[in-house]
Amino acid sequence: MAAPADPRRLCRLVQEGRLCTLREELRTAGRAGCAGPSGDTLLHCAARHGRRDILAYLVEAWGLDLEAANRDYKRPLHEAAGMGHRDCLRYLLGRGAAVDCLKKGDWTPLMMACTRRNLEVVQDLVEHGANPLLKNKDGWNSFHIASREGDPLILQYLLAVCPTAWKTESKIGRTPLHTAAMHGCLEAVEVLLQRCQYEPDCRDSCGLTPFMDAVQCGHVHVARLLLEKHKACVSAEDSLGAQAIHWAAVTGHNEAIQFLVSELGIDVDVRTASTHLTALHYAAKISLFILAALGLS
Repeated sequence: MAAPADPRRLCRLVQEGRLCTLREELRTAGRAGCAGPSGDTLLHCAARHGRRDILAYLVEAWGLDLEAANRDYKRPLHEAAGMGHRDCLRYLLGRGAAVDCLKKGDWTPLMMACTRRNLEVVQDLVEHGANPLLKNKDGWNSFHIASREGDPLILQYLLAVCPTAWKTESKIGRTPLHTAAMHGCLEAVEVLLQRCQYEPDCRDSCGLTPFMDAVQCGHVHVARLLLEKHKACVSAEDSLGAQAIHWAAVTGHNEAIQFLVSELGIDVDVRTASTHLTALHYAAKISLFILAALGLS
């Protein structure tokens, strides 16, 4: 009886692209279905590392299951899409891999592809029927995820094939514009303002606007664009009555505070509507929280 192959060694051979050695070891072992500690098959490993020749060998010589899922329910197609390996992705799709399969968190391969700036992979998936409107467990669709990464070409493409993709909110009411602003994706924000019809001060479930998100994360260039092109309100209030100046104080972005006070004339002592706290109060609160967490208060 042949000795079982070491899964770690087989995965290493796949990772290194050593097809000839892998072929000999699998013939000796008499099987190719070994899984790593995370439940990955050799197909997962080949797709993750862009080994299209090994992927084809495992499918065609050993008949490994294209839809095999690891412990996170991730399929080989997720791996190829997430790592941007177009040759592996196209091979899997050509062999009939399910284009909208779900992994943990309800992420599709298209969502995974949108985490990378690789337009061709996104195009391949859509052309094979991937649905940009599907949402993950947090309520994000692929357009939302692409907005976080900020690739304007992918955003333009998704809008071309699915014009309503921008009309989406997460489960906490955040739009792609919120997300792009928070992550400082200036080119993405420009696309969203040009192509989509977001309200100037659209609010999430906490009452935050995209302008507040940009300010609290120190992205003054994005905040300035939202003022000039989208007529955002600098004094908009969240659900507790806090304004952008309060959020900038919480996160400690001095440049954003200077922008609000020196350029826009915001009163640094403006108080929240509900708790009557100033930006200085907010900054002190977060400092006390940090001290308490460190056991120093």
